[in-house]
Amino acid sequence: MTTPDAPTVVNGRFLTHRTTGVQRFAREIIRELAPLTPLVIVAPPGDLIDADLGVEVRQVGRRHGHAWEQIDLPVYLRRAGRPLLLGLATTGPARYRPQIVAHHDITYVRHPDSFTRSFRLLYRALIPPLLRASARVITVSEFSAGEIAQHYRVPTEKLRVVANAVAGDFAAVGPAHDEGCPYLLAVSSPNRHKNFDALLTAFHHAELHHIRRLLIVGGQARAFHASTRSDDDERVRFLGRVDDDELARLYRGATAFAFPSLYEGFGIPPLEAQRSGTPVLAARAASLPAVLGDSVLWVDPRDPGDIRRGLERLDGDPALRAELSRRGRINEATYSWAASARRVAEVVAEVRAEIRR
Repeated sequence: MTTPDAPTVVNGRFLTHRTTGVQRFAREIIRELAPLTPLVIVAPPGDLIDADLGVEVRQVGRRHGHAWEQIDLPVYLRRAGRPLLLGLATTGPARYRPQIVAHHDITYVRHPDSFTRSFRLLYRALIPPLLRASARVITVSEFSAGEIAQHYRVPTEKLRVVANAVAGDFAAVGPAHDEGCPYLLAVSSPNRHKNFDALLTAFHHAELHHIRRLLIVGGQARAFHASTRSDDDERVRFLGRVDDDELARLYRGATAFAFPSLYEGFGIPPLEAQRSGTPVLAARAASLPAVLGDSVLWVDPRDPGDIRRGLERLDGDPALRAELSRRGRINEATYSWAASARRVAEVVAEVRAEIRR
């Protein structure tokens, strides 16, 4: 029997993963949510990453990965009286109730070539029953809410939008990266839907008189296929993963930031750039127009020529860069992890009230 007054249990499997957008959402929400409602994190055994979130962490079971999430976690929950489970990182035990799950986007459906066949088959089996079992489904934008409702036929009354925001590590003031020349920055994993081939082609052919180099930051999850990399342009540097301190320095030192992605449920990196005062060029696609409004220079992500023209405009127009920097700071300030956590607290309260009834 569900225990209505027990602390909400947070699915802590995300603490075993390196930080990408999904894990950042989970960590930042929990930090802000902890003072608002009683929480306990239940995580797999072994080493955890950045687990100091102001919440008790209990490590249970003996399995790892999806096996832990589908077997060990629900066994623990049933023995604990079936408390409310909050999953903030896309997956969860497929048939457990009561549960709230966050599902950030359906990139794996819209751009399957970015994912391995095994990943797609797993999600095809796991996600439909998980969404059906969940009392509420949190997602990060109205765009993603529409995509999830359409593809999985999730009733709109079950969907709740909780936006991403920017961590406190990023700011306009602070040490900046010195590349020895003006540079364009791009931050993302090099997966096919991130559209790095088009950016590399545009940069290679652009007539740039100020910007001299393109720096690309990001790792490669094993579940994804990498874009074809062009290593024949000595002006392009692939930096791999960097920590948040170095990333903040890279944002502050950049002349401009490029985000050519074909599909995003939200898109945190452009906001991080805007918090850092860096003007942004972005793809007019998916959720990005709603998230970024008039604060960026828009380009057609499927047209390398249009991306090239956008880069040339940013390169040659300091006044445009300054205006986009100003608009970017205004736009970014409309998003807040504290506000998003309050929204999650409201969702938790809704479901708890239903449990009591």
